Amino acid sequence: MRTFDMISLLLVVIGAVNWGLIGFFRFDLVASLFGTMSGFTRVIYALVGIAGIYAISFFARDQNRDIE
Repeated sequence: MRTFDMISLLLVVIGAVNWGLIGFFRFDLVASLFGTMSGFTRVIYALVGIAGIYAISFFARDQNRDIE
């Protein structure tokens, strides 16, 4: 995997863990570490969102491998 793909996947996993914590325990890890909607927290949320959108391209890559 390329470095950018690995970073995106890591951010998606961080987002998934954070949402799991919110869903199960009502605990927002990112907000507790960096402050509720501070500038840095918003940057992290934005990066996780962008990584999630980019990760959609992983599905297209897998389909291309199946065709070949």
